Amino acid sequence: MFTIDTEVRLLAKSEEVWPFFSNARNLERLTPRFLKFQVLTPDPIEMKEGTLIDYRLRIRGIPIRWQSRITVWDPPHRFVDEQVRGPYRYWIHQHTFEPDDNTTIARDLVRYDHIGGRLVNRLIVGRDVETIFAYRRKVLEEVFPGPNQTTP
Repeated sequence: MFTIDTEVRLLAKSEEVWPFFSNARNLERLTPRFLKFQVLTPDPIEMKEGTLIDYRLRIRGIPIRWQSRITVWDPPHRFVDEQVRGPYRYWIHQHTFEPDDNTTIARDLVRYDHIGGRLVNRLIVGRDVETIFAYRRKVLEEVFPGPNQTTP
């Protein structure tokens, strides 16, 4: 089992941040272009516990279908999505939004597993996941500029 745990401080209250994350289409914006990520589930997507969302993407050029289920929906504090079908043996992604004065600490905690074990994770998968979450952080800092960022 592998873990990635990231956080970013956003210059907005959690009640302002939540609507961005409540829109499944924004996942396309938060995902690097090289993955050619596309939400396949037709609109409107009602985000709630039990919602299934289908995606298409390319991992290292290989076309992949991915389906996730929202297993926890607790606005505006947290939600959890779990891979039902996709490239990983196991993928659980918890999103939390912690108010801190007039800012929000947005945290992503992902636990995942895949074929190939530690070596493949160190050489390929772990690096890819870190790249994806670094990109996500950059986009979030543009959408909700933090205390040390400027608006583009």
